[in-house]
Order: sequence, then structure tokens, then C-alpha cells
Amino acid sequence: MADYLYVHKKILPDYLEKVIRARELLEGKEAATVTEAAERVGISRNTYYRYKDYVFRPKEMTTSHQAVFSILLSDEPGALASVITCITNQGASILTISQAIPLQHQASVLMSLDLSQMEASLEKLTADLKKLKVVKNLQLAGIE
Repeated sequence: MADYLYVHKKILPDYLEKVIRARELLEGKEAATVTEAAERVGISRNTYYRYKDYVFRPKEMTTSHQAVFSILLSDEPGALASVITCITNQGASILTISQAIPLQHQASVLMSLDLSQMEASLEKLTADLKKLKVVKNLQLAGIE
């Protein structure tokens, strides 16, 4: 995995997203040729061929089946349970949980997850966890 970075698409040029969309059009038989797919998304064939083997949506990365989250929770009853419920509702399985003793009304939790059966994307899981009232900070510590 040393050759890969996990980067938010906001900092990338928009044509990379268009390359992915063109590939999806071809895979879904919505476009018959690379020329047609490239024209429909607004990129050149050259751009498509240059980047098609290098940009993917996180769900397309079949080597990514596990993730580790570092989470700072409010120290209140049911906080960890709400996080666990959110994770399991998305189809991920919890492999390990390590929780530190709460300090200053906050608890630090390190969780490793099996994502292989998850139907939603890692971005959706992360966003849903961040929406929980009890989650004060969430970091993706690693992905494999």
C-alpha cells in the first residue's frame, strides 16, 4: 500500500473524477466506446487513457478490507453503543476495540473494522460516524 494515498477529492483536479465516470459509463454499457464516454463526461481520450488505471473510488479498491479508526467520544452512557450500532448498521464488523480511561469527560477509542461485507462506502461510514452527537473527533488511522 506504500504506493497509494487516501486523498479528499476536493484537492484533486476535476478531470480525475471524470475519468472514473467515463470508466463507469463503459463498464455499465452506457457508452460503447472510449471516445463516446470521454465526450459525454468532457475529457479527452488521452486524459482517459493516461489516468484510467490510477484513479478509483474507495469502494473499487478491492484490497481495502480493513480500517482503523481513532475516535474521541463524550464520556456519557451509550456513547460507545451508538458508535457500534452505526458501524454494524452499515454492514461492517468490529475486529477490535480498545478504550482508554475517560479523562476530562472524553474517552479515546481505537477500533479496527472488517469492511469486506460493507455495502456502503468508507466515506459514508465516516460521515455517519461524525454526525453522531457523542463523536467529538474521528480520524481514519489506517486502511488495508
